[in-house]
Amino acid sequence: MAEAVQGAHQGAGEPSLADLIEHSAELKGKLVTFAQSARFDRWLTPLLLDAAGPARQLDEGEAIRITDHFILRYRLPDGSTVVERFVAIRKDLTAADREMLLGWRDPVEGIFEIQRKDGDAVVLLNLVDDLEYRTYSNVGPAAFRGVSKGGFLHTCLVPVHSGDGAWLVSGAMSYYPRSSATDIANAALELATSQPELVFRNPEKIDQGWQRMREDRAAFVDFCGSDELVLSPAEAEDLLNAYYRHRQEAAVAAQPGRARRRRLPCLDLPFFELPPELADSDTIGVIYDQIDGLNFYADYGMLRDLFADPALTGRRPHQDLLRTYLREESIAPLPIRRLAAAHPETADEVFRKLLRKPGFTWSEHGETLLRRRKPWYYENEPRPGVSVIGDRLSRLAAGSR
Repeated sequence: MAEAVQGAHQGAGEPSLADLIEHSAELKGKLVTFAQSARFDRWLTPLLLDAAGPARQLDEGEAIRITDHFILRYRLPDGSTVVERFVAIRKDLTAADREMLLGWRDPVEGIFEIQRKDGDAVVLLNLVDDLEYRTYSNVGPAAFRGVSKGGFLHTCLVPVHSGDGAWLVSGAMSYYPRSSATDIANAALELATSQPELVFRNPEKIDQGWQRMREDRAAFVDFCGSDELVLSPAEAEDLLNAYYRHRQEAAVAAQPGRARRRRLPCLDLPFFELPPELADSDTIGVIYDQIDGLNFYADYGMLRDLFADPALTGRRPHQDLLRTYLREESIAPLPIRRLAAAHPETADEVFRKLLRKPGFTWSEHGETLLRRRKPWYYENEPRPGVSVIGDRLSRLAAGSR
């Protein structure tokens, strides 16, 4: 291996970075063989067939990407992953092996700009989280022979345990030349907005996201008059379109000189459209919470009526609606908390009738009820509902190199 792969000074008996990378290749090979064994066929094969489509055509890179995702992140029926099962069943693994393998369960997915080559490594800037990653391949430096500075890679990275900040390419790696910058920027923006958790690997982006969301929420309240509204679907769409147009016009007006005078074509286009499951509702609850961000709730007006008049608990539609709000994983505790807080004199009666528990009080049992019905909500730290992209991605998206 080249000198650059040797890494920092190694203590007596400690493996070099080159040794760790070579050993990671051995572990990954055994892990892939394990994943492709008959015991997992009932789960992996349908994923590959679905990706292949009716024509049953699937290129090698996509097959590798799907398999790698299946190994590291796919949840089997018992909640475990393939890599976790591999670690549990292989008693010959050392403690260091186990730590390395389990460290791969949370790979860094992104679209990376190649900053430079450095020995056997490439230094990559993740356009999604705005962090640099010193990256190697466990098949050797030949993996990077066709890539050049200023180009882009779409791939996943996993850490090298004890590798002093070194990362490995995991699964497929797709290379794009610098001439693809505009398309790459659009793809990175889509990834950042559809999966904001990828952005928030960067702690600075978390802080920036909270600040940006606080500013946006204040602007929303100023424009709409409240952080909680009950509207018809058409009214909700019109209001949100007007709000987003107002925000963009304000942003354009704040630009100096020529940018201030330039009218953006998109200002004349709709920004927001409710999904069908909300558009068919009688009313929409629009809540911009300081923690949970901006959310929309179907038939929120009916639910608010229930808390205002507990006698409605005897009606099946109202019962079913509250049960849906308690049951559905797509609905956070926020709307129920809001209504219980807004109607403290009737909340106890509503839940007593629904749950058939005459001793229920919201103040004593409400949070326990929500934690039992929605454990997923409490498993992770809250994250801002606004993604903040980095300066480099902003420049690429604007067409600047």
